[in-house]
Amino acid sequence: MTVLVAATLLPTAPAAAAGTTGQATVVSDDPVNHTPHVLDGIVNALALVGRTVVVGGSFTSVREAGRGSPELARSHLFAFDLHTGRIIEGFAPQLNGPVHALAAGPGGTVYAGGSFTAAGFRPADGLARFRLADGGTDPRFAPRVLGGDVTTLARRGSHLYVGGDFTQVGRSLRTALARVDATTGAVDPAFTVTPGGPLGGRVRIYGMALSDHRLLIGGAFTTLDDRSRPQVGLIDITGARAKVADWRTATFAVACKSVFPSYVRGVDFSPDGKYFVIVTTGGAGGPRKACDSTTRFETFATGDRIRPTWMNHTGGDSLYSVAVTGAAVYVGGHLRWLDNPYGRDTAGPGAVEREGIGAIHPRSGNALRWNPGRERGIGVKAFLPHGQGLLVGSDTTRLGHEYHARVGMFPLP
Repeated sequence: MTVLVAATLLPTAPAAAAGTTGQATVVSDDPVNHTPHVLDGIVNALALVGRTVVVGGSFTSVREAGRGSPELARSHLFAFDLHTGRIIEGFAPQLNGPVHALAAGPGGTVYAGGSFTAAGFRPADGLARFRLADGGTDPRFAPRVLGGDVTTLARRGSHLYVGGDFTQVGRSLRTALARVDATTGAVDPAFTVTPGGPLGGRVRIYGMALSDHRLLIGGAFTTLDDRSRPQVGLIDITGARAKVADWRTATFAVACKSVFPSYVRGVDFSPDGKYFVIVTTGGAGGPRKACDSTTRFETFATGDRIRPTWMNHTGGDSLYSVAVTGAAVYVGGHLRWLDNPYGRDTAGPGAVEREGIGAIHPRSGNALRWNPGRERGIGVKAFLPHGQGLLVGSDTTRLGHEYHARVGMFPLP
């Protein structure tokens, strides 16, 4: 398909959201050697606070790179220095359940969302803010997320956007989506956009991204405020009250395999906010369906018949994470190929091999030559681009051709 808007390649492009970083070039395919190792489970989320990388997931032990480094007990959350890989000893919160989402906070803090109900001896219902200095929770931030889990977070200034499959935040009814005060956790009454029409029995937000003007969400829903928005929607956050944007696509209204009633998993804006990219699971569906695919859309298109700018298929393998940097669209899952619209768990005409991770040209929608590979496993669940490279979180221990257990980083050249 013809590309409508060119991607920016400027390294100084303004960030579209917390954690989104423009990069002028594609990262190296050789991971740095100093990142620590997560010795069990899976990494679901990454955040960068200053020069500290915070890692969240479902795991119990970690260790620094290098021979002879001791194992350290960590309950679903730990942090390390971006430049040295040294694990932050004082940051060791004791969570009683997995972390699914992270967002950088102000003043040396980080927000964590997940399936937990306690942090140490303090209650923490699904969402808490932690001090990096000592791992303690901030008692001023007390939102209480009830009826389900937190799966995704995005922060901008004094607002923290929360997505998941919950039904209530504090005393306010909120279905799967809320905006809270970043200091207190109080629910914002000016944000009441409500997903509905569950796919697979329960409304759930899987992915979320922020630009200066829009909140992008994807997941198991068919409506936003009773307006048809199958699996993907844009919310205008510029006014006094948030409202559903005049943007709809039927791309994800088309069914994939029956075991995937919803299949949108990861979303991300470009650094300038002019376009966004969505990755999916769903099973091989051929060139006309968005199953097991990556798609680009233009943010400021309007109407109810919006079509993707381009679509790139794996040919039958799920994608869970996406990061858009301007120079590349990085995708991760347990893929075997890209450029594979005619594959059905096979390499169809034109397919290129990409083991577990790949990169797509933002304008053409074709696979870039970047091809480090990784052990496939379940797949990449977290990307974090930053000024020095691209952090990756997953469930496997090989990244490139080296041992990097569940966390690694590709540097910029």
